[in-house]
Amino acid sequence: MEYIKPLRIALTKGRLEKTAIQIFDKIGLDTEELKNKGRKLVLCDKKNNIEFVLVKAVDVLTYVEHGAADIGIVGKDTLMEAGKDFYEVLDLKVGKCKFALASIPSFNLREGYNRKKIASKYPNVTREYFRTLGKDVEIIKIEGSVELAPILGLSDAIVDIVETGTTLKENGLIVFEEISDISARMIVNRASMKMRKDEIKDLINKVQNVVEEGI
Repeated sequence: MEYIKPLRIALTKGRLEKTAIQIFDKIGLDTEELKNKGRKLVLCDKKNNIEFVLVKAVDVLTYVEHGAADIGIVGKDTLMEAGKDFYEVLDLKVGKCKFALASIPSFNLREGYNRKKIASKYPNVTREYFRTLGKDVEIIKIEGSVELAPILGLSDAIVDIVETGTTLKENGLIVFEEISDISARMIVNRASMKMRKDEIKDLINKVQNVVEEGI
């Protein structure tokens, strides 16, 4: 019997992992190993010849781009920041939030001659946003609670992900501009899309039907 390599799907750990499992259950995949993974790194659906791997969001992109995974599920925020090479095939319409420019109420982007300092975990997204505005800003990369930066005077404003706005509000910050919508996306390796087109398109269509019905 001819060996057919399993279709490999890289998933973002955490909330997106749980959403992906719900979707896979609805389209008839066997998610038993995925739900009871223990310390296993590669989880199998032998019936459908599919393997799942759970990795950090940014690593989903790396595995898919280099062909170690055929398909990935990851947030649009990670895609926008990394700008790597693959097909973005489907908006899963979950994990919805926004990139936004926020600061203390007295902030005014267009006031003053000093070059504005903008703190963010997403320097590439921030750079591109201000490029479209024609504004030259200094970008400060922050890994932790970026909301602190304007409060402590490290930056004039921040670019960050906003879901409910509660954290901003509790720290005396407000949203000045909404930059873009974010949600979970399905991505596909370019070579895999050519070599395994029928399998992958069938999976995409099934997932799309679930998304349209509402997860």
